Amino acid sequence: MRPTISRLLQATRALQHENPLGLPRTGTIPRFQRGLPQKRKIKNVNKVIAVSSAKGGVGKSTIAANLALSLSRLGYTTGILDTDLFGPSIPTLFNLSSPSLSPSLNPHNQLLPLTSYGVKTMSIGYLLGSEDSALVWRGPMLLKAIQQLLHEVDWSHPSLDILVLDLPPGTGDTQLSIAQQVVVDGAVIVTTPHTLAIKDAVKGVNMFRKVDIPILGVVQNMSVFCCPGCGKETHVFGGTEGVRKVCGEMDMEFLGDVPLHPSIGEDGGRGKPTVVSEPGGKEAEVFMGLGRRVAELVGLGKMPSGRE
Repeated sequence: MRPTISRLLQATRALQHENPLGLPRTGTIPRFQRGLPQKRKIKNVNKVIAVSSAKGGVGKSTIAANLALSLSRLGYTTGILDTDLFGPSIPTLFNLSSPSLSPSLNPHNQLLPLTSYGVKTMSIGYLLGSEDSALVWRGPMLLKAIQQLLHEVDWSHPSLDILVLDLPPGTGDTQLSIAQQVVVDGAVIVTTPHTLAIKDAVKGVNMFRKVDIPILGVVQNMSVFCCPGCGKETHVFGGTEGVRKVCGEMDMEFLGDVPLHPSIGEDGGRGKPTVVSEPGGKEAEVFMGLGRRVAELVGLGKMPSGRE
C-alpha cells in the first residue's frame, strides 16, 4: 500500500527545519545549503509562471486558479502550486479541502498532486489536516518547506506543459526563495484599480526585475461593477486609468480587466471557479483570453487539440 502523509506535520524530530513536510528520509531531500541555492528547472515541467500581487486581498488566488483552468481548457497539461504557506487558498478553490483528501507518495517519497477539473494541484493546505489549522513557522523551516514543494512533487504521468505558482502577498522570503531556486518563465501581476494596490504592484514588478524574472503583464481585477438591475457601470475602486498608466510608464503589457462580479467570488468559494462553473459566460471568456495570451507570451504555442 502506498504510504500517506496525513500526519506529516505532527512530527517533532531533531533538525526538523531540514524536512518540515516530514517526507520519509531516504536521501532524496537535500540538506539546507550554504550560500545561494542553485537555480534549476522543476522536473517534468516545461514552463513555470508566477502569479503575484504584492498586496493581499486583490483576488490573486482566484485569478491564478482561473488562469490554470483556462490553460487546461485550451489543451495544455496544467498544474498549480500553492506557495502561500500561511494562507493557502487552492484547496478551497479546487474543492479539495476535505480532511479525507491527502496526497500520497510515489516510490521515491515525492508528493503526488491531487487533480481537480483536469488540473494537478499541490498545497501545504493538504498537509495541515484542517482548514482552520494555523502554520506557525519562520526562517529555515519556511524556506525549506518551499524548497520541498518546489522540488519534491511528482508532476509526471503526464508531465506538465505549464505550472502556475500562486505566490503569497508581499516581496519577502518566499518570493526570493522561489526566484533563487527555480527557473520562472514569467510573472503575472494582479492588482485592483485602487491606488494602494497599484503602489504595491509596482513594488512587486521591481522585485521580479531585480531577480531577472520577466514580467508577462498586469491583470486589473475588480475593475468595474455592472449593476444587474439597471446595467450601470460603477468603478468601485476608482478609475481604471491608473493601472494602464503604470503599464505604459514601466513598459509592461496590460493583460486585461476582470470585472467585479459576485459570481466570480461565489464560484471560487464553493470550489468551482468561473471557468468551469460558467464556461460559456462573459466572465469565463475574460479568463480564457488571459490564458491564450499567457500561453503565447511564454512560448507554448497554439494547441490544435484545445478543448474549447
